[in-house]
Amino acid sequence: MKNIALILICMLSINLAHAQDITGQWNGILSFSGGQLRVVFNIEKTGTGYTSTMDSPDQGAKGIPTTSTSFDGKTLKLTSSQMKMEFAGTYKNAESIEGTFIQSGQSMPLNLSRKMIEKAKVLRPQEPIKPYSYYTEEVTFKNPEADITLSGTLSLPDTKKAYPVVILISGSGPQNRDEELMGHKPFLVLADQLTKNGIGVLRFDDRGTGASKGEFKSATTEDFATDVESAIKYLQTRKEVNKKLIGLIGHSEGGVIAPMVASKNNTVKYIVLLAGTGIPGMELLLMQKEQLEKAAGESDESIAKGISMNKGAFEIVASTPSDKLEAALENYYSEAAIANPDIVPDGLSKETYVKMASKQLSSPWMKYFLTYDPKVALQQVKCPVLAINGDKDLQVPSKENLQAIRSALEKGGNKQITIKEMPGLNHLFQECTTGLPEEYGKIEQTISPKALEVVTAWLKTQTAKH
Repeated sequence: MKNIALILICMLSINLAHAQDITGQWNGILSFSGGQLRVVFNIEKTGTGYTSTMDSPDQGAKGIPTTSTSFDGKTLKLTSSQMKMEFAGTYKNAESIEGTFIQSGQSMPLNLSRKMIEKAKVLRPQEPIKPYSYYTEEVTFKNPEADITLSGTLSLPDTKKAYPVVILISGSGPQNRDEELMGHKPFLVLADQLTKNGIGVLRFDDRGTGASKGEFKSATTEDFATDVESAIKYLQTRKEVNKKLIGLIGHSEGGVIAPMVASKNNTVKYIVLLAGTGIPGMELLLMQKEQLEKAAGESDESIAKGISMNKGAFEIVASTPSDKLEAALENYYSEAAIANPDIVPDGLSKETYVKMASKQLSSPWMKYFLTYDPKVALQQVKCPVLAINGDKDLQVPSKENLQAIRSALEKGGNKQITIKEMPGLNHLFQECTTGLPEEYGKIEQTISPKALEVVTAWLKTQTAKH
């Protein structure tokens, strides 16, 4: 009789486990040295198991498909090759899952809840507070070439006359109109500064991000340049905009896009390159890796090995047709992982590592960026150019890139060049200690007032000429 009772209890436990409903929305917050990031998993039941998507609200990204989703009544597992991400969590009850989030080999706790979770408040003293002292308008405009609608914010001192207006162009990765990163909104702060000083600003969500339509993951730097072209055409329809004083301000990758557009469009009267690049993408990314790892204390031997492996992969990207690229990279990384198992990050299987690395490098954006040389467009830019960079920028090292920008502009005959290297500033133009990205979220300052003043003063000089 006791044996029968034990069997019945076991059967009941199994049935209860399978009856647990994992479907629906699960919310969590990733806490790391640079700040906090909200994560949302949306899980659906299928005839054979489960599917899911991932949202990153703070980055304006929604519906990112996962590669696999499984739940055995106790453990939820999700992976995404696109995001190089894995999550494994233990089902505690109908409202709670406790687990670990792994991305690119970095592991951190992630507990999920059915309830919406708010991030802890962080102090960002430069962020403007509504109501603003100037006019703002939510706007949309079409990119007919891509057949998409882009959404943004137009800021103007007022609507009584026509003002000079600059378009802000964000850096790499899906960015919203504020270029929001690690709790900072640099484009909001920059727009506030310029509008208060008589210069209007148009800033917009990247395609496929925030309120803008289209697909981000299949787009290249060249595609993003067409979005900027569309923004220029939109400004030309506005009576509050001085059509003779439209300019561009690009940060990081945006500093690559601005010369691409200005070299072909004489509507652009001036451009500002904030940590823009002047060297080919392959050279930049290898330099970036070396600088970041040196600052983080990696050994020279480890850095050299990593650069050698990356260089080999980059050369495959540059020389292999797109339809064969992912397979070629998988073969390269698989052989590398067999020869040196230590390259596989903790928490990832060799197979997952190979898939993730190959997927990332075979994207259309990466192939274009690695093989693009910004000097070609820079040599064709004839309008005034301000290029500034912080000497603690580890992502776009200042000396090499500022010199390359100057050389390319001078080779093209441009004599209206202002180059400034600003001491103590990082890639976001914050006053910093190390320049490492992990500092970005810890620093209260969003943009150094010194950098803001340099940009503002230079723009006032350009717009006063007309």
